[in-house]
Amino acid sequence: MSEAVLPSQEQIIEALKVVKDPEIPVNVVDLGLVYEVDVGEDGAVDITMTLTSIGCPAQDIVKADAEIAVMRLEGVHAVNVDFVWTPPWTPARMTEDGKRQMRMFGFNV
Repeated sequence: MSEAVLPSQEQIIEALKVVKDPEIPVNVVDLGLVYEVDVGEDGAVDITMTLTSIGCPAQDIVKADAEIAVMRLEGVHAVNVDFVWTPPWTPARMTEDGKRQMRMFGFNV
């Protein structure tokens, strides 16, 4: 019996780059919204992330998009997205690429 191939944290982070906040034209990784990724030996992936604001109307969309993006990876059998509000998100959490993208869309970051 062969061992299951599990994705690395880096592969999961890369997969999450297709997920965008519908109100902001930048992916959740470059926005700095993904806090932690844990890959279980059983192929279950736990993602701890936040949103740009509490009560964000896009929460269900972002969660569904993240689940779909990660479920496409080989070896993933389940995805749990947990939204947390501490620490709160600030623009300082953004990657340099995210800040560049925001400036291209006219945001001052």
